[in-house]
Amino acid sequence: MSSTASDIINIAICGHGGTGKTTLTEFILFNGGIIPKTESVEKGQTVSDFTEEENAKKISIHTALGHINWNKKKFNILDTPGSSDFVGEVASAFRVAESALVLIGADVGVQIETVKIWRRLNSRNMPRFIFVNKMDKEHADFSKAADDVTDKFKSANVALTIPMGSGASYKGVIDLIHEKAYTYGNEGKETEQDGIPDEFKAQAEENRQKLIETAAEGDDALIEKYFDEGTLSVEEIVEGLKKGLKQNKVVPVFAGAANLGSGINAMLSILSEIAPEPSGEEPAQTTDGQDISVKYDINEPFSAFVFKTTIDQFTGKLSLVKVISGKATPDSELLNVKADKKEKVSKIYTLQGKKIEEMEELTAGDIGCFAKLSSVNTNDSLCAPEKPVVFPPLKVPQPVHSLALSAKSKKDEDKLNQLLIRAAEEDLTFKLHFNPETKENVISGMGEQHISIILDKIKEKQKIDIETRVPKVAYRETITASAGAEYLHKKQTGGHGQYAKVVIEIKPLPRGEKFKFVNAIFGGAISRGYIPGVEKGILEGMEAGYLAGYPIVDVEAKVVDGKEHPVDSSELAFKLAAREALKASVAKAKPVLLEPVMNLSVYVDDQYLGDVLSDLSSRRGRVLGQEPIGGGIQVIKAQVPQSELLRYSIDLRSITSGTASFEMEFSHYSPITGKVADDVIKAAKAAKEQS
Repeated sequence: MSSTASDIINIAICGHGGTGKTTLTEFILFNGGIIPKTESVEKGQTVSDFTEEENAKKISIHTALGHINWNKKKFNILDTPGSSDFVGEVASAFRVAESALVLIGADVGVQIETVKIWRRLNSRNMPRFIFVNKMDKEHADFSKAADDVTDKFKSANVALTIPMGSGASYKGVIDLIHEKAYTYGNEGKETEQDGIPDEFKAQAEENRQKLIETAAEGDDALIEKYFDEGTLSVEEIVEGLKKGLKQNKVVPVFAGAANLGSGINAMLSILSEIAPEPSGEEPAQTTDGQDISVKYDINEPFSAFVFKTTIDQFTGKLSLVKVISGKATPDSELLNVKADKKEKVSKIYTLQGKKIEEMEELTAGDIGCFAKLSSVNTNDSLCAPEKPVVFPPLKVPQPVHSLALSAKSKKDEDKLNQLLIRAAEEDLTFKLHFNPETKENVISGMGEQHISIILDKIKEKQKIDIETRVPKVAYRETITASAGAEYLHKKQTGGHGQYAKVVIEIKPLPRGEKFKFVNAIFGGAISRGYIPGVEKGILEGMEAGYLAGYPIVDVEAKVVDGKEHPVDSSELAFKLAAREALKASVAKAKPVLLEPVMNLSVYVDDQYLGDVLSDLSSRRGRVLGQEPIGGGIQVIKAQVPQSELLRYSIDLRSITSGTASFEMEFSHYSPITGKVADDVIKAAKAAKEQS
């Protein structure tokens, strides 16, 4: 199928876990004629949740791509996970969609992940729709759920479909734009009714009038017509809503019950008329860093952004792309700008969950994938070789939970590292790095569940036994006073001996300046050729530490005097003397331990605010402030020692019943003394004795 950007709707389905995103996607594909029947999440056979781990845990872990044709439009559906552990998947979906459909339970209203999703949408200034789901549930209340959104986000919501009843008396929905009613039947099939049932006419008329008023506000000409005539045509309502969405001034609301297949036909028909399409321009840069923009235009040279990488067991590496300009066909030659390497596209595909479908071409605004492009990774830009452009990388949150790990068997270490590197390529919120200070391989992710799913997959499929533990903290040492010392290194072993005398003075530097070496030798007490040995010795001594074996930082070392022997002196002798002189100096310079301190932002529901603040205090945290950010959520800003946050993702989940989330980044190193320092020193010495 050939599409132009105006024929395409890219929409991300998102919401708190358990709001019915995958079920809704399943019925969209069913109504679009893609699948012959729907499957339930519980049975583990839905199109979206197709991996073994998703079926086992009955949750979405990855963003799944599907598509249908509806009213001459191609809908690319991105079904995203609801758990905060997989927020990276949501971020990548938002990057390539023009709008989002946010699901909210009619029985529960706004939940914590709804708030975080809303914040992410606001940061992108991204148009959104709401689907108030589960209207067939007990205690379902459409108006209450919609009002909850208005109250918490101060958004200009307007109903486009409304429910006919709720709970056990739920019958279907009314399309307010086209004044049609849809009832649901067996096997998820909706039936369009002749007119609106009498019992719902008054409610429909009242809500339609609000809809017309909202649509009129999108355009001055429509406002004038509405004041003159008191109404608008269907075409004018659609025009007003499209303009309001483009300016992000209106949030359309749909009603339905996805598990019954209800509310979907009306929603798809309306979305085909008003949902934003790929248009305008995307920001980019030239290869020399000049800011430019790229138009969504099929007649421009090809350009695309790689927003996701996945490994298919049969096809191999798949690079999922959003095409910005031009078109690609099989056998196209594309340039991977980052790698500066040309890649030949053999075939072009699109996805229906795990099912791979071959395409004749991929055009501006569309989403698809290329197979087996060896140099291509997530965040890469692909383009016509004659016009290279670079698109901005994905903005994903930094990992918040870390584990040190190793294979139980040494022979599995290399294989384990390769598998972890591949996992990090597929998931940008999963990181692997070797900490040279602690000599540990450390993996980091968005939570305990996120990491455990990746490791469990490796254990089960590759039969590798993995040991995990809490990572060691990279402490530092420094001095708090000036001091000096001298050391004479003298050794005679027959033949040439070793002789070097070094006198040094040390003093503290401001935090973060690391090291400064000063040669203050006058009169040739130490020959110029031996000075590099002195500096090397001091650096080796600083690396070895004094209190607990952690690197010494933020020190100025000045060599002020010394003595050499015409035969027995050497650079090695001066290095050894300088190292011992440093140790003697540090002993007199009031050394202290330094610990890494993190900037922490905790997003917490009002009801748990006191518990979280109390917990931070118990972690030696310093609260810098707190403020409400809407939706009954507070953000707490604090600085907390890293050693107190090694299990924070687990503990915070326990304290707040899984509703809170946090972000953190390194801030600075801070001195520690007393029992805290004594315990660190004791543990370091014990570890050294065991090694």
